[in-house]
Amino acid sequence: MEENLERYPKKSGAGKWIVIGIVAFVLFVLSQTCLVVTYQNEYKLVKQFGKVVNIVDQPGLSFKVPFVQTVDTLPKEMLVYDLQPSDVITMDKKTMVCDSYVLWKISDPQKFIQTLNSKMYAEDRINTTVYNAMKNVISSMEQTEVISGRDGALSEKIRGNIGTSMEQYGIDLISVETKHLDLPSDNKAAVYERMISERNNIAAQYTAEGEAEATKIRTQTDNEVAISLSEAEADAEKTVAEGEAEYMKILSTAYGDESRSEFYTFVRSLDAAKASLVGKNKTVILSEDSPMADIFNSIQ
Repeated sequence: MEENLERYPKKSGAGKWIVIGIVAFVLFVLSQTCLVVTYQNEYKLVKQFGKVVNIVDQPGLSFKVPFVQTVDTLPKEMLVYDLQPSDVITMDKKTMVCDSYVLWKISDPQKFIQTLNSKMYAEDRINTTVYNAMKNVISSMEQTEVISGRDGALSEKIRGNIGTSMEQYGIDLISVETKHLDLPSDNKAAVYERMISERNNIAAQYTAEGEAEATKIRTQTDNEVAISLSEAEADAEKTVAEGEAEYMKILSTAYGDESRSEFYTFVRSLDAAKASLVGKNKTVILSEDSPMADIFNSIQ
């Protein structure tokens, strides 16, 4: 009997710990089913019988009714959707292969869940919308415009064509970027040859226009130079004539004055004698009846 009494307390102590464990387990399960943990890069959708009754868009802890309400998660960060390469036709009936991607995010989870309900359906809608916009834009442009628009102008036109049509699904299209824009492999070589030929023709036209303009400028410059030279020569001849006239005037005045005529006659005789001294022989021999000798002999 005493042995049974000794065992009974031991069994009661063990049962107490079992009850505590069960209670702790139940509390843990309830906490897991009641608490909603929301991270910074996600939305939490609290549903009751399939209907969204609460949207948690701020990070932290919140609560829900256990076993009655469920929680779905939607991404809050920016997402990337890579479109499959597709053929598009330009306005001048040239086929091109366009490979692009889209940056997007869920801006309104309520609209998103009501219209599309999942990321997969959202990507299908984005694929259709962007492809149609791309086809409309490229079909309104010539091939050369499409190629030159790869620096960002083409993406802007595609984004403008889409407009705000995705807002009805709670989606914000941030950017539509073109990764690769090329010609189909079967006609790439022929198109490149034609483009090279067109560029060569344009270059030849520019060269011809440049040469014609250069010839025109050279002709105009030569005419201006000829006119300038003619005017300069005329001015020079006029100056020389005026100088000679002034010189003759000075000589006439000098020879007209008897006090100076002998001096100028002597100077001119020296100039004439100097001009006759050529070569290494610097001796002048004059006869007595030479006019020059008379001039030198007449000097006292």
